[in-house]
Amino acid sequence: MNVPTGFLGQPARIAVFRALQLGDMLCAVPALRALRQAFPTAHITLIGLPNAREFVQRFDRYVDELLEFPGTADFPEQTHRERALPAFYREAHARRFDVALQLHGSGKHSNEIARCLGARQWAGFVPTRAESVPGSRMVWPDRMPEPLRYLALLRYLGISAFDSTLELPLSSCEQAAADALIAEQGLNPQRTVLLHVGARLPSRRWPLTRFAQVAAAVVVQGWQVALTGTDEEAELVALVARDCGTRVANLCGRTTLGELAALVGRCRLVVCNDTGMSHVAAAMRTPSVVIASGSDVRRWAPLDSRRHTVISVNVPCRPCSHAVCPIGHPCALGVSADAVLGRVRRQLQELHHVAS
Repeated sequence: MNVPTGFLGQPARIAVFRALQLGDMLCAVPALRALRQAFPTAHITLIGLPNAREFVQRFDRYVDELLEFPGTADFPEQTHRERALPAFYREAHARRFDVALQLHGSGKHSNEIARCLGARQWAGFVPTRAESVPGSRMVWPDRMPEPLRYLALLRYLGISAFDSTLELPLSSCEQAAADALIAEQGLNPQRTVLLHVGARLPSRRWPLTRFAQVAAAVVVQGWQVALTGTDEEAELVALVARDCGTRVANLCGRTTLGELAALVGRCRLVVCNDTGMSHVAAAMRTPSVVIASGSDVRRWAPLDSRRHTVISVNVPCRPCSHAVCPIGHPCALGVSADAVLGRVRRQLQELHHVAS
């Protein structure tokens, strides 16, 4: 193994700052994998959101523990608890990190967090060339897809990091639960299309009426449709189930993350918004049609463009930073149900030919 001996040296304790949601975390798995391969005996601490505890347990091959980041006003991913910051920094300092890696964006706000962790040295992206330091602080590559940019950062630090494959390890219990749910619902997974109609931000959601049109048309073509979602998305999913006017399986709230991923891995196609589900489909190698409303397609689209089709329209305000669109949601309304159905039919036809 080619173990780097440059800027990072031989760290015993590494902090990785990435306080983001599931889809963003999955995009960082290739970098975490490369980091572990370079430093197999290092203790790696993820500094992330409280809900990343399951991520750390699932990826315990790459990450040893979670240190919860209480948040600040600059990080909208969670309700910030700035009063908890002094205790958080004391806990970080007590760990005596050798290196802090900033894997949370351009560094405009996140570099201050990395600097305050008390590590002997820190590395990551910086927003301007004037702040760059050869071998440790790399200018943010704005045009690069998310999984590739963090691999590029590790290579900048002297680490061999080229494998961009996403992954999502599952337990046998999760696999069995998915099989049981499929049997209970009378689904043939090779004839089933999963529709995931929710997204954390309303600005990222394609209209429910159009998802319902897609569901109805797919059923008419002889496929089965199953709707998935979290407990919080139950109302959205129920509306699509009602409005599609045909029988669909409503699996909303019936699966854990692992069980959902196992279900994705068994079914024929996923149709979803540009959200965490898109990255789950990519990790499970299941073809998908992704409707990108507001997001930065260049950054977040799955790398395999043949297996995963992303549909979007160019609007001047993309990428969007609003939770709710203030101008009528032209990026979502610009994608018609017919356009999505066309891509769905094409994907299913190609899959049919491959299977034949």
